Amino acid sequence: QVQLVESGGGSVQAGGSLRLSCAASGSIFSIYVMGWYRQAPGKQRELVAHITSGGRTNYSDSVKGRFTISRDNAKKTVYLQMNSLKPEDTAVYYCNFVPIRSVYWGQGTQVTVSS
Repeated sequence: QVQLVESGGGSVQAGGSLRLSCAASGSIFSIYVMGWYRQAPGKQRELVAHITSGGRTNYSDSVKGRFTISRDNAKKTVYLQMNSLKPEDTAVYYCNFVPIRSVYWGQGTQVTVSS
């Protein structure tokens, strides 16, 4: 059984940085595409970045050039380095597979960016 646990969120001022982590349990982690999603108040959850098992990455236009996704398959962990944060990045951030496997949604980690 796989569990995904997000951490690293917090409150920062615009222009600041945060690094999110997603620790996965289970032996199948390394073969799957993993993604970071976010959900802002009143908005739908959106995929902001994903990474293949081989390390290829892709980003939404809203975070391209500011966020970096990475993974450590040995540690079964996916990271999201977020730089130059903007108030519009405020959201709960989740990790999950790509495509989504709804049963594995975790609690997420709150990111709040103040202007």
